[in-house]
Amino acid sequence: MSANGTVDGQREGRAIPRELLLAAYRQGIFPMAEASGELAWYSPDPRGVLPLSSFHIPHGLARILKKGAFEVRVNSAFAEVLEGCSNRQETWIDGRIKRSYFELYESGYAHSVEAWIDGRLGGGLYGVALGGVFFGESMFHTVTDASKVALVGLVQRMQERGFGLLDLQWVTPHLKTFGAREIPRDVYLSLLKGQVDRPCVFV
Repeated sequence: MSANGTVDGQREGRAIPRELLLAAYRQGIFPMAEASGELAWYSPDPRGVLPLSSFHIPHGLARILKKGAFEVRVNSAFAEVLEGCSNRQETWIDGRIKRSYFELYESGYAHSVEAWIDGRLGGGLYGVALGGVFFGESMFHTVTDASKVALVGLVQRMQERGFGLLDLQWVTPHLKTFGAREIPRDVYLSLLKGQVDRPCVFV
């Protein structure tokens, strides 16, 4: 497997073998479905991360959190979060990706963090936890600020449970407001090596 390469023969939609997927994450590589039907593997340079020690909650979001309208849950609606993240005009989350990550969820490696309001799912995120690393994959919302609330819930859980690295893949302007930044791939891989075998438990 090479970074930023494609793998043929995946068009029939079989799930990516769990051990292959976990081995890729351990090397800083993750898959995305291409419009052509091929599976592409990426290891961005620079890499987006969110340092837990300098995590920043924007003032407007802090006011919303203080009101307490949202309830944060973990793994109570993984399939719904996965579907919500894929439900956009252009998506890299096809049926094969969904099957692959649902299998990781059933095996205890993939997790969702959700923001609920008035008894319904308002948004959330999902990713993969290995050792002291959480590899963030995607987020969505149908209620304003719900995905941001889920991100706060994720970071708080990671901090409480001794995680050391939150991988964002790429940095967006939205994530920059929380303190996200880009680092060179070699620096990221060094951080990954130091965290991926730590005895941390996400749930």
